[in-house]
Parts: sequence; structure tokens; C-alpha cells
Amino acid sequence: MKILQLGKFYPIRGGVEKVMWDLTQGLRERGVDCDMLCAKLDEDSFEGDDEGKVMTVRAIAKKAGTMIAPQMISRLRKICGDYDIIHIHHPDPMAALALRLSGYKGRVILHWHSDILSQKALKFFYKPLQDWLIRRAERIIGTTPIYLASSPDLRGSSDKHIAIPIGIKPLREVSEEEIESVRKKYGGKKIILSVGRLIPYKGYEYLVEAARYLPDDHIVLIGGDGPLKKQLQDRIAKYGLENNVLLLGYLTKETLPLLFAASDVFVLSSVMKTEAFGIVQIEAMSAGKPVVATRIPSSGVSWVNEDGVSGINVAPRDAKAIAEAVEAVLQDYGRFSEGARARFKENFTEELMIEKIIQVYEKKS
Repeated sequence: MKILQLGKFYPIRGGVEKVMWDLTQGLRERGVDCDMLCAKLDEDSFEGDDEGKVMTVRAIAKKAGTMIAPQMISRLRKICGDYDIIHIHHPDPMAALALRLSGYKGRVILHWHSDILSQKALKFFYKPLQDWLIRRAERIIGTTPIYLASSPDLRGSSDKHIAIPIGIKPLREVSEEEIESVRKKYGGKKIILSVGRLIPYKGYEYLVEAARYLPDDHIVLIGGDGPLKKQLQDRIAKYGLENNVLLLGYLTKETLPLLFAASDVFVLSSVMKTEAFGIVQIEAMSAGKPVVATRIPSSGVSWVNEDGVSGINVAPRDAKAIAEAVEAVLQDYGRFSEGARARFKENFTEELMIEKIIQVYEKKS
């Protein structure tokens, strides 16, 4: 059995790319022959091999969240016959077009990470191709049962659906000395952590405002960069929260586990269905950190964070509710911490994800 993961782009900056990368590596570790085909811009560095495992084609531009990469079409035409299954990751119009024009006759597995929500004009033109892709797929994998059931695009294809949550390796273990060093840096305060791109659907303005309702011995740390950085910094200054909220900028792979380990509560303040799953939630759970997340209609976010078990879910765009949930979690920290770690082990390990994917490939699920 030879598999090709198809879609999105390199380097890894989002959840879809991470899932593709983790599947390619994890399947190979289990003896499954799996490659990955994606696109990258010239300025993006790449550490991989172009003979197998990860193949990249040159993109001429990135528009509306997708790579414009005509070379993907010719490359896929050339190699598609080598594969028993093409596992395509949606949304990515370029990958879908390449598959449509490739002439591939084998099995297609469609991984539905999210609907297209913000690019309505693009979707108008893409919809016929998307409908073809749904019909062409043998199975449609969703990251949560809620998202599969609620997607208007997937109505009429429920017989193909299977929910397989995203799984990750636990974050690296951090020593007590390292944890104390981070806590000391922030004055021994309770650390409320959030990590993500500073973009509108993340709802960070509500997390900043939530700090107004938290005691002074709490500090909100937001890791990540993006176009809303100045806007958020201005909001912090407006409320006089310079000592209560810090924007940390881009976090390295080395720094991230330290912050998760030293934090007390993780907050996902997203406000739109564009946040379909929230991988950062399960990263927090792997470190035994309770989560405060939002109940975004039709999103899988509040399914990932089981209310009352791994944390508490609140209404989107409600700063006071976020603060109250943080305090409630801290008051029963031991129970929520144990619940978070248990939920991760039972649902969100990389091993579980890959086992279930292999069952789909082998037609056992």
C-alpha cells in the first residue's frame, strides 16, 4: 500500500500542514509507504528530500489562503499512478484542481479540516470542483463529529463520513528548574496562556479585555505574531494592562513547551467557525493544563475541550465569562488538570490518529 498526502503548503504554519506532516512521518514509522506533495514559495526554506517523503513544487504566488502552483498539476500527473491512495486535505483549491486534472483512477480519501468561510467569492467558483471532490472521495474524514454533521457542504454525503480527531505527540517534558525559571520571569503570577496567530477569528481582543476582570496576581501571555499586533497592543495600553497582558511574539519549538508547562490555564478565545478544532487545546491537555474555550456554533472546538472535564467552555465574545471560567478552573485545578491529561490520552494521541487512519486505508473502518 502506497499513500500520497496531497495539499496545502510548506513550511508548517497551520493545523492542516501539521496533520499532513505528522501523518507522513507517523505512517512511515509504522512501515506504511507514504509521501507528501505540497507547494512552497521560493522564499520559504525547506528541510526535506525531494525524491520521496516530502515533495515540493514551486508556487508562483499565495492568494486567498491557497498556493497558485501550476507545477503541482504536472507533477501529480507524472506520479499519481505510483499510489494506491491519494489522501487529499481540504480546503486547498490548488490540490483539488491538480487531482481533477491528474487522470488518477485510484482510491481517494478526503480529509475535511474545515469549510471555506472567509473567501466567499473564491468559493463561488470553486464549488463545482469541491462538489466533484466530495463525490470522488471514497471516505470523508472530519476532525470532530460535530463539524462533519454541521457542515452545509457535506450534506448528502453522511454515508462516507468518519470522525478521526487530530492527534499529536505530547510536548516534551520540562524540568522543575525550567518551570521555576519561567514563573520567576513573570513574578510568580498565575499564568494564563494563549497561543496563535494574531488574526481576527482568534478573538484576542476579548482575552485582553478579560484581564480587566482578573486579579493582579494573574498575567495573560499571548504567544504568536500577526497583523493585529499593533491593534492589540493599543488595546492593552487603553485599559492600562501593560503589566497584566504581554504579547510574546513568535514562539520557537523550544520555548513553547516551557510556557505550556509553566502556565496554569490555557485559553482559546476564538470567535468564528474558522477555528474548527484548535490543536493548541490538545497541546495544553498533553501538559495537563485545563482549557477555557469558546462554544463556537457548528465548530468542533467545544467538543475537543469537554466542558466540566478538561476545562470550561464559554460563549464567544464574552470577556467577563472568560475571566470567570479561568477563576473557576483555578479553584478546582487538580480535578481539571487530571481531566485534561486523561482526555488527551483517551482521544488525541498521534498513535490513535494514525491507527484509525490506517483502518480507513485498509477498509476496516
